[in-house]
Amino acid sequence: MSDTVHALDLARKVLQTEAAAILGLVDRLNGDFERAIQLLFECKGRVIVTGMGKSGIICRKIAATLSSTGTSAWFLHPAEAIHGDLGAIREEDVVIALSHSGETEELVRLLESIKRLGARLIALTGEPGSTLAKAADVTLNCGIAEEACPMNLVPTASTTAALALGDALAMTLLVRKGFREEDFASLHPGGKLGRRLMRVENVMHSDEAAPVVQLSTPMHDVFHEMSSKRLGMTCVVDDGGRLAGIFTDGDLRRLMVRSSDVLALTAGDVMRPNPRTIRREMLAVEALKIMETHRITSVVVTDDSGNVEGVVHLHDLWRTQMF
Repeated sequence: MSDTVHALDLARKVLQTEAAAILGLVDRLNGDFERAIQLLFECKGRVIVTGMGKSGIICRKIAATLSSTGTSAWFLHPAEAIHGDLGAIREEDVVIALSHSGETEELVRLLESIKRLGARLIALTGEPGSTLAKAADVTLNCGIAEEACPMNLVPTASTTAALALGDALAMTLLVRKGFREEDFASLHPGGKLGRRLMRVENVMHSDEAAPVVQLSTPMHDVFHEMSSKRLGMTCVVDDGGRLAGIFTDGDLRRLMVRSSDVLALTAGDVMRPNPRTIRREMLAVEALKIMETHRITSVVVTDDSGNVEGVVHLHDLWRTQMF
């Protein structure tokens, strides 16, 4: 047998062993899992995730997943906790402690303090009869038949199973909390999904950045407003601040062809009435579709009364790199 064939066989065995470790958790899900979700759902403080070594790395991922799905979660290194960082744990917190053996020294030393502080404890362990499991309010069994390591020593399948169980907790919790795509977007503004779900109010030019003139504004001042705001257009509003029309660079070029005395006019004389408008809560991608469909470079954002709230320009949407 060649080295290449042996390597592929070993790799397949690793993947099969880790897959079996995850599948082995499915039939163990019971009322304990539901109780763990209830503890997390009712948590008034933060979720503190703690573990040593490879388990600690998995704990960081679990904490990150919880945080990204609407649950305030932090990783706490157990060794640092017993040397001064116990103040991070409070009575209203829930602690998730991960140890395959359930006898990790640093974690065991934490148990009395967790109980004394009044925090609730969820244990993820491969040994339901361990010290950690017995001290926990809820124990979730993530035991495995074997590690993927050929020597059955290196934490591999056990950490994979623990990570999968942590994901199961986080995903079930986000559904219980009613977490939505929009919530995810607000926590991930720099990610692709966050950009895709960005709302118009996050990209529009508002307040002093929005070009706005009155119906009676002379053309000289209209030109100044358009030039200073650099959006190639301006909104035209009535005395009550409601949108009456718009005037664009394209309108100006057409006006110059047919009028010999442009500066004698006002914004009300040259504006295009009833322009297309959108609402600030609209998704930015929807605004982009409107502009591309109607071949316009900007659209006015108004409230229910027709008052101007801002302007969205096509280039601003492109810069968000939504696609």
